[in-house]
Amino acid sequence: MTDFALKIVTPDGLAFDGMAQEVIVRSTTGDIGILAGHINCVAPLGMGRATVVIDGQKRYAACIGGMISVVDGKVTLVPTTFEWADQIDAGRADASYRKAKAVLDSRDASDTDIRLAQARLRRALVRKSVAGTK
Repeated sequence: MTDFALKIVTPDGLAFDGMAQEVIVRSTTGDIGILAGHINCVAPLGMGRATVVIDGQKRYAACIGGMISVVDGKVTLVPTTFEWADQIDAGRADASYRKAKAVLDSRDASDTDIRLAQARLRRALVRKSVAGTK
């Protein structure tokens, strides 16, 4: 596979800056795969597992929100949250999952609490599934 320049930048800083052979991320309309020579594009990101092939090795990450752009062969991923599988605290993700479930199972939760708990639950599920791919 041919390499292309990939930069992954989050609000917390630079997560990756180097060469890659493939990137697969979840956009708001489905998964998008990028290889060298991809046409210029910009897409909003959804919530899911990112797969990045670096030096022929697949690395996985939880990738939530933001955007991806391809301009003149350079790929820039600007997610709201990006956590490599080996950096995910599975215990913290599980605790977040349990907390969200407790709110959703509560009869006293407000509509706002329910919406926040649903979002927390989806993020926790993504992190838990990615943490299992270390």
